[in-house]
Amino acid sequence: MTHPSVIYLPKKHDYAELTRVWEASVRATHDFLPENYITLLRNLLETQYLDAVTLFCTRDSQLRITGFGGISPGKLEMLFIAPDCRGKGLGKKLLDHAIEHYRIRELDVNEQNPQALGFYQKQGFEIVGRSKVDGLGRPYPMLRMKLKSAR
Repeated sequence: MTHPSVIYLPKKHDYAELTRVWEASVRATHDFLPENYITLLRNLLETQYLDAVTLFCTRDSQLRITGFGGISPGKLEMLFIAPDCRGKGLGKKLLDHAIEHYRIRELDVNEQNPQALGFYQKQGFEIVGRSKVDGLGRPYPMLRMKLKSAR
């Protein structure tokens, strides 16, 4: 039995599990990233990124983390779902939580991740800008998205 309506607030001791979910999700959806870059991003996630955002997550009946999001004021900074939990509405649940409780209205998505782009467009976000590089200046184009006013 899962707890479909419950959003949990992970703590520092959950970081290893969050990192495992992140890595599995990235490997399932970001096949354009080389191994050494995934390693670099994983290290940054563990040492900087998780501490820099407000985190929230979903858990299964054994309380294992199945997906998580991280926000900064007004912006979704990360949203990752465990590969075996995709397609069950967890991404929408986490995104809806971020919009309702944290008032997020924008996010960035890798242009080379069409699944995520399509998901966000389906949820009412539209592309409003593009960067040729990601946040670390690497050649992975990012699309800036904003929530359409009427949702």
